[in-house]
Amino acid sequence: MSDQVFIKTFQVLDLFGDGLSLCFNLFLQFGWFILPFVLYGPLRFAFVLFMETRWNMSFNRIVLEVKIPQHITKPLKAMENVFNALWPIYDPPKDWRTTFFEGKTLVSVSFEIAGIDGEPHFFIRIPEGNRRMVESVIYSQYPEVEIFEVPDYTKNVPEDMPNKEWDLWGCDFMPLKEDVYPLKTYSQFFEENPEAKDEKRLDPLSSLLEVIATLKKGEQLWIQMTAVPISVKENNYVKRGKDIIDVLLKRKKPKKSSETYPLFLEALSILFTGKWLGEETEEKKENEFPLEMRLTSGERDVITAIERKTSKTCYDVRLRYIYLAKRDVFFGGAKGFGPSFFSQFNTQNLNGLKPWSQTITKVQAPDIFTKRRLYFRKRNLFENYVNRGGPFDPFPGGTFILSTEELATIYHFPGIEVAPTQALKRIETKRGAPPSMLPVE
Repeated sequence: MSDQVFIKTFQVLDLFGDGLSLCFNLFLQFGWFILPFVLYGPLRFAFVLFMETRWNMSFNRIVLEVKIPQHITKPLKAMENVFNALWPIYDPPKDWRTTFFEGKTLVSVSFEIAGIDGEPHFFIRIPEGNRRMVESVIYSQYPEVEIFEVPDYTKNVPEDMPNKEWDLWGCDFMPLKEDVYPLKTYSQFFEENPEAKDEKRLDPLSSLLEVIATLKKGEQLWIQMTAVPISVKENNYVKRGKDIIDVLLKRKKPKKSSETYPLFLEALSILFTGKWLGEETEEKKENEFPLEMRLTSGERDVITAIERKTSKTCYDVRLRYIYLAKRDVFFGGAKGFGPSFFSQFNTQNLNGLKPWSQTITKVQAPDIFTKRRLYFRKRNLFENYVNRGGPFDPFPGGTFILSTEELATIYHFPGIEVAPTQALKRIETKRGAPPSMLPVE
């Protein structure tokens, strides 16, 4: 009996081996026909990546530094107007041919605040061809500022960061909820003083500038906001906002005339209630008050805030924070500077910002190659900052939409009244136009 089982098993294995051999031979003869379908996706991605890289390298990018005067009387609404006026750099590819054969993508602008050796600086990195437009937009709202082209400050530290002498900590930030929920904006940063009968603006940049003032020589703190102007073509945030509002209002689509219920459900409804299911629903709707009348004031505020954000011009944004320093002065507690600054824009009922776990320069379980994995995380974060990796990178993720109002809240030019720190070097004299009667040759 055992001999027969052995023989049968051997025959089955022999047939299985013949089948594998036949499949392998068929693959060798006809497999080339399948390869184009299998490799189409990776090859197309590589080709588009090559074309986009070549297109982005075809124009030069420059870094502009904005010098701020002693007194800025313009409200933060002026900075929102700046972002609104910059939106026309939006120039999407006309069709798939432009994307595939030319590699054209949307152009990004990077707004950056850097604390270097205890001194804060305001930078804007743009394509060189957009310099006149950016300068005219800023001067139209802030005529007292001065704008200079400066070398890229990220080149003043070693390119092989981190190394034996330098270390860093940082992360990207993501919203706590869906990005159509707005952050806390400048209109909410007010403190009322009934006795003095005035209002004083609490500038969220004050805390950041004070932190920068405490940095020692060899310490640097970088905050980067890479923004790409978008429309509903790239991100249909208007529809997404309406969908969320419909969910909050518990709106339901009207029942279609062709919609029917199962027969046994209709029978049970007639047996216990004496009414058809459709009749019961209609009667219930007639007896209910409209949901809009049953909303609390907080729920109305949430809906109003979403509608307000989706009605404004928006950008697709990536927020990034890095603290880097020489190892002899590296302060481990600096990892809380960035999250502390961005937590000012958080609210419980709307939205907030949190560190994105995929980019935090910290590794967790499994405890395998910990030092090597941590090095690669730091290296990747540093290179992304230096290259100003924007929302439309070949490898997407980590981006969200912000309205011009939210952008102006995070990045603006503070006056000395709301940010009195001495670390911020300000312009002593006020710029002005020459007299109209000045003789010219």
